[in-house]
Amino acid sequence: MSINELQDEVIAEFSDFDDWMDRYQLLIDLGNEQEPLDEKYKTEQNLIEGCQSRVWLQADEEDGKLVFKAESDALIVKGIISLLIKVLSGHTPDEILNADLYFIDKIGLKEHLSPTRSNGLLSMVKQMRLYALAFKAKDNKK
Repeated sequence: MSINELQDEVIAEFSDFDDWMDRYQLLIDLGNEQEPLDEKYKTEQNLIEGCQSRVWLQADEEDGKLVFKAESDALIVKGIISLLIKVLSGHTPDEILNADLYFIDKIGLKEHLSPTRSNGLLSMVKQMRLYALAFKAKDNKK
């Protein structure tokens, strides 16, 4: 599926709920469904700067596509990063760099997060794009 198809899927999933308490619960459930990150990836290097809670993000390249794994010590943040992984993981660096992540606004995520969580969300997106940039640069050197 393309990034936009995945975003549309997320939007549809969230539109089933009108109440933000239900949407927070969906985020928590998504975070809980995510596989725990291997302890060896919980390093300073993988910690995302700018997040209030601790978020580790690991990126690996498989067949020219980036595969993200992450973990957070905060339930809602874990749900947010799992949403980003659902949308961006398994795509090429170019697809990730060129993606317009409209689902964040469409599901009202930014406006329902505290300012610090909202900054954290932007930091997560930025870090995923930095990984894409790094892998793209590495591939161009080959």
